[in-house]
Amino acid sequence: MNSPTPDALLGPADVRELAGALGVRPTKQRGQNFVIDANTVRRIVRTAGVRDDDVVVEVGPGLGSLTLALLEAADRVVAVEIDDVLAGALPATIAARMPARADRFALVHCDAMHVDELPGPAPTALVANLPYNVAVPVLLHMLDTFPTIERTLVMVQAEVADRLAADPGSKVYGVPSVKANWYADVKRAGSIGRNVFWPAPNVDSGLVSLVRRAEPIKTTASKREVFAVVDAAFAQRRKTLRAALAGWAGSAAAAEVALVAAGVSPQARGESLTVEEFARIAENKTETKAENKESAQP
Repeated sequence: MNSPTPDALLGPADVRELAGALGVRPTKQRGQNFVIDANTVRRIVRTAGVRDDDVVVEVGPGLGSLTLALLEAADRVVAVEIDDVLAGALPATIAARMPARADRFALVHCDAMHVDELPGPAPTALVANLPYNVAVPVLLHMLDTFPTIERTLVMVQAEVADRLAADPGSKVYGVPSVKANWYADVKRAGSIGRNVFWPAPNVDSGLVSLVRRAEPIKTTASKREVFAVVDAAFAQRRKTLRAALAGWAGSAAAAEVALVAAGVSPQARGESLTVEEFARIAENKTETKAENKESAQP
């Protein structure tokens, strides 16, 4: 691998100079906060465990701070950027600051929520400073769309990081926790201070590590069916599952049948259940439907 020049990464002055030349001001609408500290992006790459044979996909590369650090360590980097100006400028930044690695970089100018394919070899890792306002849906979409992604490290708002990594029974355990756990083993992987961003956000940031499950959750229910139970269970957090799942099951009585069959107390609440338990509940509704269909046949 070709070694980059010592000053290849972006510092505070570089970020502001690039932004000024492009007429870019970070926007709250897109949750943009640019990392201006080279040590922080190298730390993110180390924490992500990026290897020299990895194909890394990055969402929201912005001016390229993390992109350049990823190119130092990975085999290839594919960046997905929605912003017209930033997408237009990034290839030139890579070519200027890390010319020996420019052929290992590809840009996809698109909304990450609409990406369903990437150029080149299949991605093995996802590393990103995710825009705070769309962090969870983007993360789940990428994990679902690209099953070859084995390891993920995302920087998100600290509160979101806590939710993603929460265990059952925690006050912040909810829909993001369960859905992320469907795909991966999730844990907090550190905190990031506000002063490494421009502009400095008014919230702290956290790193979340997701390692894809070696074996998918064993269930006869589909992901869509399991997620429907999860959404229903947390839509009314204070209600028991018997009440919260009444709409999903067709009635409170039908919800109780599915819960009992799944080995879950009808008086339990969603925040106490594991993803495996939600899957069992979904299975039992599916089975009830199948049984009803068979009994209706002559």
